[in-house]
Amino acid sequence: MTETAPRIPPPARPPEQEPLPSSVKAREPGPLRQAVAQRIRTLQDDYQRDSSQAVQALALLRRGIGRQATETPELWGLVGMEQFYAAQPENHRPYEAEILRAERAAHVAVTLWALHQQSNRAKRMHVADGASLGTAVRRLMSGSDSDEPIRKRLLRAGTATSFDVLGQRLRELVVLLRTAEIPLDYGLLAEQLDRWQKPGGPILVRQAWGRSFHAYRPPADPGRQQDDAPELPESDALANHTKDQT
Repeated sequence: MTETAPRIPPPARPPEQEPLPSSVKAREPGPLRQAVAQRIRTLQDDYQRDSSQAVQALALLRRGIGRQATETPELWGLVGMEQFYAAQPENHRPYEAEILRAERAAHVAVTLWALHQQSNRAKRMHVADGASLGTAVRRLMSGSDSDEPIRKRLLRAGTATSFDVLGQRLRELVVLLRTAEIPLDYGLLAEQLDRWQKPGGPILVRQAWGRSFHAYRPPADPGRQQDDAPELPESDALANHTKDQT
């Protein structure tokens, strides 16, 4: 009787790669980010052309720094809320809480941009390319002992205990960025300020700033304009430094 050769099983089929969860996919800019970016882009273009109307608008916006959005009717039409409503998906009517968050976030972001852009018509201090606060602050640092106060200012902003305190600490950083002519994506900042006001938001925003701070690398070509490190998924990069807060 002839022996039958043992049957060799076919090679195991590699498991199919599962799609990335939505939480780590690149997010499309939301209505608030689009609205603030559009509003600032228009003002910025006009300001660089030395439009008297834009110069007056920036002066008004700077006077709104540190004030509540509901206390500044003179800024109606200047912070991008019309664009926010226009950018809403069809059949979506924002809730009152959503509108209030957006108003506060847009107010802080656009007024800080006006401070950042002040007296600078040669360069754009808003860039819609994902230049996160952590990236911008890292650019300020020269690799010397003088970097520590700058790092601590970012930590102080990341560990702010109220939205008003956060706005004050962001203003301190923006003054430094203005002096160094380092731009920021204010649409992204507005989106993060909106997120900050949601449950668990402060931790997520702090993590995003910490991740972009650590991920930044200077360009290899010193003659090339610095590029922004892309915003990466949130991590606990800054959360581990809370104890360093001053």
